Amino acid sequence: MPGWRSQWRLVLLNLLTCGLEICVAAGITYVPPLLLEAGVEEKYMTMVLGIGPVLGLLFIPLIGSASDRCNSSYGRRRPFIWLLSLGVLLALLIIPHADVLATRLSWGATRPSRALQVGLLVVGVGLLDFCGQVCFTPLEALLSDLYRERDDCAQAFATFSFMVSLGGCVGYLLPALDWSGGLLAFYLGGQAECLFALLIIIFVISVLVTMKVSEEAPRGLATPDDRPAESRPCGPCGPRACCYVVRCKLRLLRASPLLCLLRSCWSMSPAIYRSYCHVPRVMRQLCVAQLCSWMAVMSFMLFYTDFVGEGLYEGVPSAAPGTAPRQQYDEGIRMGSLGLFLQCATSTVFSLILSRLVRAFGSRRVYVSSMVSFTASALVICLSKSVLLVTAMSALTGFAYAVLQTLPYTLTCHYHKDKEVYMQTSKTKKTHKKGLSVAHETACLMLEDDMGDLSLKSGPTNGHTSYSQHTPEHYPSQNGTVPGPEADDYDKRGVGLDFAILDSTFLLSQVFPTLFMGMIVQFTESVTAYIASSAVFGAVGVYFATHVIFDQNDFEG
Repeated sequence: MPGWRSQWRLVLLNLLTCGLEICVAAGITYVPPLLLEAGVEEKYMTMVLGIGPVLGLLFIPLIGSASDRCNSSYGRRRPFIWLLSLGVLLALLIIPHADVLATRLSWGATRPSRALQVGLLVVGVGLLDFCGQVCFTPLEALLSDLYRERDDCAQAFATFSFMVSLGGCVGYLLPALDWSGGLLAFYLGGQAECLFALLIIIFVISVLVTMKVSEEAPRGLATPDDRPAESRPCGPCGPRACCYVVRCKLRLLRASPLLCLLRSCWSMSPAIYRSYCHVPRVMRQLCVAQLCSWMAVMSFMLFYTDFVGEGLYEGVPSAAPGTAPRQQYDEGIRMGSLGLFLQCATSTVFSLILSRLVRAFGSRRVYVSSMVSFTASALVICLSKSVLLVTAMSALTGFAYAVLQTLPYTLTCHYHKDKEVYMQTSKTKKTHKKGLSVAHETACLMLEDDMGDLSLKSGPTNGHTSYSQHTPEHYPSQNGTVPGPEADDYDKRGVGLDFAILDSTFLLSQVFPTLFMGMIVQFTESVTAYIASSAVFGAVGVYFATHVIFDQNDFEG
């Protein structure tokens, strides 16, 4: 494909990514006022917002692994994208009409049941957050399937990050606009109904476009004789035609994404969670760095507006409406929202140039420098009382936001492309020869002497050295290990499972701040503790980022 056509196809492939981020950002931003209006106390409201991330932590590994093993005729990833998109659409229909649905389900009552209305809102919020966040995992795996080369994969995930940032900008902007005076609001009933109707239109268009462009090939369809049982054509017409029809329908049902997920839950849960816990060394180091980095970024994003309203503007959120302290707080919230909008805008810009930065400076320098800049920005925000300087520093944090959505997934694709190099067991195997125990370094030299036909080849492998196809099965890898049973398990790992682990770090980073930040602020009696904690997490993220394996040269001798 020509360059502009390839880039345009990437944009269309990631249109659902943008649509999802718009719906999640706008929906979750608009949900707290709806919960408070329905009578939910503020301390319970934060618990409601944590339902989606907790459910995601439980089901993301199942969905990622099930998509790796799915044999649907529609492809491996697209059935799960359809299923989760249906959940998002259902949530967008429930949230703005919870009161109407509660009235209809109250069996003749003139007023909606308050408990039923709150219950419907909780279901809608949890469904939106869960399906919206989890749907990113099969979308990321789909990009990895379609773009396998390292440069192509880097460009694909750079576009992915750009579309997420763009969706965040639009998603934060839509609730700030006044839709109540428009013609659409007049017919639909108000601000919330109009906003969510617009979100439904955007989401449906993005789903249809992405599903049309993706064109994912079914798994394992080579010739009719080589097809798996679920994909073989039905038998010829004849006396037993009905049996063939029934068998065909059963095969189609077995290949459905819902049954793939249910089979995973029933038969493969122990194996999946064992793989989820026993990850290769390279993925373990990447996930630890990703978790600390996301905890820094999410601690900042979740509480930045409250910090600006109470800390910089010295407002009081519990003050009566119309009073000076409440007006100062509301003005601070608007300025904080502007800072988050500028963060998304900065992230969008960096997403466009991230591939060039990686080519110029390398993945390690870009990753580490992004977290260093974030930590420095958070420290400046903690110490400064200037609204202008704080807003500028909040915009600079978009660099880290763009990097965390791109480089870890590119590295994961690279790990899976060269599994024989990166995904070996971390245990040091010893080779016994003539009754003597020899360390793996000596064994490596012996194998080189004994097998002279081994040759190292240099080619178009992104500057890395790889072994030729004559390399023996148990030849030590470049990370100084000898493959064993654990390494054989690594060969069976799908990229969907490891993407699920990366996405779990993002969800876990939202759970920790919501559980502990309130206690930290109560202990310190200052909202500056929000940003200070973010800076501490950022410093820890910098430390662990220096231990991430970016290429073969990072393996210790």
